[in-house]
Amino acid sequence: MKISTIETRLSTRYEEHDPEQDGNKNTKFADIIIDGRSFYQRMKKNHDLVPCLGWGSDDYQKLLLDYFLLRTPHEFMYDRYPILVCPWCGDEECGYISVKIDRKDDIVIWKDFMLDDQKLQVGPFCFEWERYEQAILNTFGMAGIQ
Repeated sequence: MKISTIETRLSTRYEEHDPEQDGNKNTKFADIIIDGRSFYQRMKKNHDLVPCLGWGSDDYQKLLLDYFLLRTPHEFMYDRYPILVCPWCGDEECGYISVKIDRKDDIVIWKDFMLDDQKLQVGPFCFEWERYEQAILNTFGMAGIQ
């Protein structure tokens, strides 16, 4: 089992001079960097969704931290969690990509990425708990309320 690195950093939906941003919301978010590669950039070509972490109200961000740190099961997906969401509102009703998150001792596993009920050919990824926890906690307040 390959252990991947994980970090998070502030990113935006569009680069400063991207003509696509005209009339669109240039959402700021905490991008998830796996083995040095942006998860957002990896998924962006086929899915107009952004990472759910680092933006929105404090209560929303705290709920997401509880999900990703496995403190609270999702209210209707249980051990699956939304990882990419609508860039306009973050609401799951607009569509999302979810991931199944498991923890075995000090290893966190992200697997079975899905768009609705369609399995995506991404992952699995394994992370050391301590680095994973720090990366997820670092997202709180990163991009603020938008």
